[in-house]
Amino acid sequence: MKANVLTLRDKYAELGEALSQPDVLNDQTAYRKLTREHSRIRKQLEIGEKWLDLQTQVDENHALLKSEKDPDMLEMIKDELTELEPALAEAAEALETALLPHDPNDDRDAILEIRAGTGGDEAALFAEEIARMYIRYAEKQGWQTELIDMTEGTAGGVKEVIYAVRGEGAFGMLRWESGVHRVQRVPATESQGRIHTSAITVAVLPEAEEVDIEIKPEDLRIDVYRAQGPGGQSVNTTDSAVRITHEPTGIVVQCQDEKSQHKNKAKAMGVLRSRILEAAIMEQEAEIAAERKSQVGTGDRSAKIRTYNFPQSRVTDHRIGLTVHSLDAIMAGELGEVVDAILAYRREEALAATRQ
Repeated sequence: MKANVLTLRDKYAELGEALSQPDVLNDQTAYRKLTREHSRIRKQLEIGEKWLDLQTQVDENHALLKSEKDPDMLEMIKDELTELEPALAEAAEALETALLPHDPNDDRDAILEIRAGTGGDEAALFAEEIARMYIRYAEKQGWQTELIDMTEGTAGGVKEVIYAVRGEGAFGMLRWESGVHRVQRVPATESQGRIHTSAITVAVLPEAEEVDIEIKPEDLRIDVYRAQGPGGQSVNTTDSAVRITHEPTGIVVQCQDEKSQHKNKAKAMGVLRSRILEAAIMEQEAEIAAERKSQVGTGDRSAKIRTYNFPQSRVTDHRIGLTVHSLDAIMAGELGEVVDAILAYRREEALAATRQ
């Protein structure tokens, strides 16, 4: 492990030097990537330096045990070791976790897509609530959110809403939110007080940058049309909405949030790049069966991952068997307990795989 810490020191110094180079400072894409890597290595190095310091203290105390003759000093050294050795074991496990293979996509910003599923109007209302939950969670993390597209429900709520979530590690934190989210409650329209079950789907994609995906203009079909729903007179009377079809993959993206056709096209292109990137990532993952063993659940978005039971104020994540009775807090964006538990489970799975 000492060799790993020394390697981290060298890497951290190299990145710091690279970040000061004029050509990097003038290339914002390269600068962002290096900044993310620099931050990640710094966190690893802090964990590594703590382990190295504890290891040095333990080694020195063991050496003193062999050379020291004074009984009082020997007793003091043993007392120190009873505190140092458990701390060293804990630091070693933390370093082992920090040194796990890193998915560079975890450092990316995220595209968050929420769609109403089974349950009609109730599903649309729940989709809007879940979108609000993630926005509040993002605010608590210090992340920025940007609305890209939204289709309203016929009786309130949303049929579909897409946001960009931008901040350090946004995709890495949110990626395991993908899947079917089920709600159990009495709808406002239910006159007999019966509990209904509805569902929505959540998809989390790593946001692609222009340099990641080459999109040829001749592969695109771009249609413009009048935006639907509220947004002001100019939105509804001009062809500002944009629909882009990527012919090779059949991926279709649309955006009508902005009054400007140019801005809608730029937002739609951002989502298109992310969906193409995600398709490429999933194709690679499908070819590596062993990777599936280290994932929570199957990764299949058709799989139910979480249930929100309003009568019992209960939230259950079915992948890790976690149940918490703080539904109001979670819907207010207090997702930390659930997200942290899933990430911890993922780390344990990854560690177990490396030890086999």
